[in-house]
Amino acid sequence: MGAGTSPADPAPVGRAADEPREPDERDERDGTTGSASTDPGTAATDTAATDTAAADGAATGGRPRRSRRFPRFTRDTARPEGGGRAASGDAPAPARQWPLLTVLGAAGLGLLIVVLDPFDQAFRVGTILIGGALIAGAVLRWVVPSVGMLAVRSRFTDLVTYGLMGTLIVLLALVAQPEPWLDVPILEDAVRFTIR
Repeated sequence: MGAGTSPADPAPVGRAADEPREPDERDERDGTTGSASTDPGTAATDTAATDTAAADGAATGGRPRRSRRFPRFTRDTARPEGGGRAASGDAPAPARQWPLLTVLGAAGLGLLIVVLDPFDQAFRVGTILIGGALIAGAVLRWVVPSVGMLAVRSRFTDLVTYGLMGTLIVLLALVAQPEPWLDVPILEDAVRFTIR
């Protein structure tokens, strides 16, 4: 046995068993460099994983099969579920990101209406449009399997975030003074109680 090898680390294909490992080579199982783990508790599991990988390699023609499990140590951020392209790869970039562009376009239109104030109650209509854009984002995240960059976190988290924020914005726009479009007596009682 060489100076840098251990029983838990088999020699890769094309290298002699006595040849030491180079310090810049990465161990695919745990992301460490150099020799094997010094933790005695992981030696048995590493040996079992090595035997399994060797058996898989013999079954697939000499190359070990890559695991679909997440590694113990991640080196980058995983793409969220549903974060793939919304259209095929040969489509232009705007078409691949149409769910995000739809939500951003509707929210931008709502902001423009609020800023320009072209008609009476424009602030309310623009704010409702912004909240509706977020609710539409939640619906798209639920219905469309691949939404591109509209997917920020897991599907559940995005649904709750977009839906809750959109609903709150719409409700606040409806009850805003003066002349609210939605009259909620509980809110009036709460305001009177806090002002007194």
